[in-house]
Amino acid sequence: MTREQLHTYISESRGNESNICQIYAIKDGKCVFKDCFHGYRTEDAVNVNSVTKGVMALLAGIAADKGFISGTEQKVLEFFPDYTPKRGEKTIYDVTLRHLLTMTAPWKFRSEPWKKVCTSDDWTKAALDLLGGRSGITGEFRYTTLGIQILTGIIEKASGMKCIGFANGYLFEPLGIPAHTIHGDSSKEDQFDFLMNKAPRKNEWYSDPQGAVTAGWGLCLSARDMALMGDMVVNGGGGLISGGWISDMTSPHVSLDERFGNMEYGYLWYRPHKDRNVFAAIGDGGNVIYADADNGIAVGVNGTFKPRIFDRVEFIEQRIIPLL
Repeated sequence: MTREQLHTYISESRGNESNICQIYAIKDGKCVFKDCFHGYRTEDAVNVNSVTKGVMALLAGIAADKGFISGTEQKVLEFFPDYTPKRGEKTIYDVTLRHLLTMTAPWKFRSEPWKKVCTSDDWTKAALDLLGGRSGITGEFRYTTLGIQILTGIIEKASGMKCIGFANGYLFEPLGIPAHTIHGDSSKEDQFDFLMNKAPRKNEWYSDPQGAVTAGWGLCLSARDMALMGDMVVNGGGGLISGGWISDMTSPHVSLDERFGNMEYGYLWYRPHKDRNVFAAIGDGGNVIYADADNGIAVGVNGTFKPRIFDRVEFIEQRIIPLL
C-alpha cells in the first residue's frame, strides 16, 4: 500500500479506521510522514482519551526528577495532609504512587462511579474517597480512569503549581507543543459533547470545577504533539526526563490478560511485544502514541470517539511503518 492508497483507504473507510483524524511519524528525529483526514489540519487537536494517562506518567517523571516527588514508593496520603479518610478505612494508608502508576491500587468500587465523581466539586477528593477497601492491597491490576485523577492532585500538591501550568512549562512548550488551557466547563451535557463531538478541538485539557485537569482522559493533542512525546520516549527522555524514569516507566511491571491484548504494563504505558522495545500510550478511539526505541520511530495517531476501538498498534505496524 502506497501513501496515496493509505489516504484513500482511511478517507473512504466505513470500518475501524473511519474515525482517524491525523497521522504523524518521526524517524531519527525528523518528520517522515504526516497526513490528515475528514477536514482536519496538522495543527488541530483531538481528545485523545486515555493517552492522557501516558502523558500523566511523563509529568510524574518530571516531578520526580525535580525532587517534588521522592520516589514511586512514596505514600499517596503524604501528598494530602488535610485529607481525612473515612472511618474504619485502613488500606488507603499503604497505597503508594507506584500502585497508582501500575494500576494495582485497591478500590472500593466494582464499576467506576462516573456520576458520583464527575458531578462533584473536587474530582481528586472524590477519587481519594474511593481508594482503599477491606480487601487490602492485593496487587491485582484494576484499570481505572477515575481513580488516576489522584495523580493530578499529587502533582499539584507536590509542586505547588496547577497541573496545566506544570505540563505547559516542563513538557509541552520545551517540546514545541502549543501551550494548553483548561476547558473550563464540566457540566454533564458538556462532558458528553466533549466526548462525542467530532469537530477539531482547541489546545485544551478537560478539568474539574477546581481547574484541576483530568488525569485519565480529556487532553486534546494533535498527532504531531503525540509523535513528539513518543520521540522523546524513544530517545530516553530527550533531556527533559531522566533516562532512569523512562526506563522504569516502560519496564514490564504487570502482565495483562486477553482484555488488554496480553500486553505488559509499565507506568500507564503498554509494552505490546515481549521481545521488542516498543512502548505505547493507548486510548479509546484508537488514539495511540507509538514509540519504537529499537528503530528510532515515533508515531502519533488520533481519532474521534468510536466505540470498541482501543488498540491501534497493529494498524501502525502493518499500514504505517512499512511506508517509512
